[in-house]
Amino acid sequence: MASRKLRLATSWYFMGFGILLIALTGLGLGAAGLWFSVRRNHIDIWAPAYVRGLVGRSTEAGAGPVHIILCVADHFEPGWNGATYEEERRRVETWVKHYPAMASKHRDADGVFPQHTFFYPAEQYRPEHLEALASLRHKGFGDVEIHLHHHGDTAEALRRKLVDFKKVLHEKHGLLHLNPQTGEIEYGFIHGNWALDNSAPDGRYCGVNNELVVLRQTGCYADFTLPSAPEETQTRKINSIYYALDDPMRPKSHDTGKDVEVGGNAAGDLMIIQGPLALNWRSRKWGLLPRIENGDLSGDNPPTPERVDLWVRQHIHVRGRPKWVFVKLHAHGANERHMPVLLGKPMEDMFSYLEAAYNDGLQYCLHYVTAREMYNLIKSAEAGLDGNPHQYRQYRSQTFGLTAAQTC
Repeated sequence: MASRKLRLATSWYFMGFGILLIALTGLGLGAAGLWFSVRRNHIDIWAPAYVRGLVGRSTEAGAGPVHIILCVADHFEPGWNGATYEEERRRVETWVKHYPAMASKHRDADGVFPQHTFFYPAEQYRPEHLEALASLRHKGFGDVEIHLHHHGDTAEALRRKLVDFKKVLHEKHGLLHLNPQTGEIEYGFIHGNWALDNSAPDGRYCGVNNELVVLRQTGCYADFTLPSAPEETQTRKINSIYYALDDPMRPKSHDTGKDVEVGGNAAGDLMIIQGPLALNWRSRKWGLLPRIENGDLSGDNPPTPERVDLWVRQHIHVRGRPKWVFVKLHAHGANERHMPVLLGKPMEDMFSYLEAAYNDGLQYCLHYVTAREMYNLIKSAEAGLDGNPHQYRQYRSQTFGLTAAQTC
């Protein structure tokens, strides 16, 4: 059985490269040039899984609309690039002023504004910044979770950082949430420099091989770091929602895992919620090479209708619940270079397109969610709940139910 699995895995691997070779060399590129591009962008890590997805992607039919569940997870770093305090303050103030003005023009099927989840770095803590972001949450425009950059760390030191910061966020700023069963403060997580579970090949930007266990033990409900392509920290498993089992003796334990499924249970140490990863053949470098689509919203890569469609086509879902499609995007919103996109017309146009193409109430229904709400919907699907996901936004709270107008 093991040898058969190995043969199957190997055949998929070479099939993936075969398709890429045929497509790209057909555009006039030599094999040497292709191999250089593939290796430089580390596409070889995830190409087999991508091809398997293309071959095996299902288009299940059935009654009722497909629900598009969209979350923007922002690696929000006011201190980016050694900013002065005044630069940090201006960055935060820009978001507090302009995001409500832009987002209030849009609603999903449930009457909810576009939601923006600010993953705030623990090492850049300033109480005034968190108070400002908390004001956006209180006005209904998003939420705050935990981001962390660290290097050469130990499990115990990491544990202290996470516990201390989550207490500060909850006790001083009224952020994060309590587990309704245990009363523990919970948080969503994004790893700095993409190096979750010590996954950078040279051991930089982490140092903790049992990081998944430490995250779980300190109250992390899910990780939102991936995808990290074109970085080498990218996992072989893509376009998935899954449980990763930590091996404390090696890094990058989340390279594989067990998909979350209807009727299943937590089969690992931490849930990994991935965003879309694909090749965009409609957007090519030098007119030849397809660009990597990783769900990034930036000044260099603004959202477009074709990108939105590509995100949806990756069909990230809980197994057994194909009509709930989860689209997790990411951004670095505190960087001034990206603000004209994230707070301006490109983002407005993205929301307008989503509301026009994916919110007719018949074929599609659109739901803007925070990171925590996305997790709640995943857990409700895992528990076997169906129908309109809006009613399960607060699924894991002690009380939940419909909180806004429902059109789907």
